[in-house]
Amino acid sequence: MSENRIKLAPETVAYADAETHTLVVEFAIPGAPTDTIDVKILGDSIHLTAPARDVEYVSALALAWPVKPEKAEAVYEHGLLRIEVPFKDPMEDAVKVAIKTAGAETKPTVITAKADPPAVARGSSKPLAAEPALAP
Repeated sequence: MSENRIKLAPETVAYADAETHTLVVEFAIPGAPTDTIDVKILGDSIHLTAPARDVEYVSALALAWPVKPEKAEAVYEHGLLRIEVPFKDPMEDAVKVAIKTAGAETKPTVITAKADPPAVARGSSKPLAAEPALAP
């Protein structure tokens, strides 16, 4: 076998099987020996390399919906690799958040219309710079 193989993307079909709630992916990789096929599945992607004669099939698929890679099953027959992997329930890893009740109730503050005298600096009878002076 040649070390300088041409890299090719295999013919690929991927679809959701609504009846079994699984993703089905089929790769056409004729001539690839079973023991050289390398498939890796993550929760959001599938990666394939498969050397065959003078070519090396390579593929990477990004998945639109998460799957359970540990439950994947693959069958290779007559040059067709068929992978079935169940979809992951989007709420499977959800964490329930405890809701606490609020402590003491707060009362609204009432604002009156009377004007307070301007603030003065400690130890001084002069108003602060931002305050207007009061008439004596």
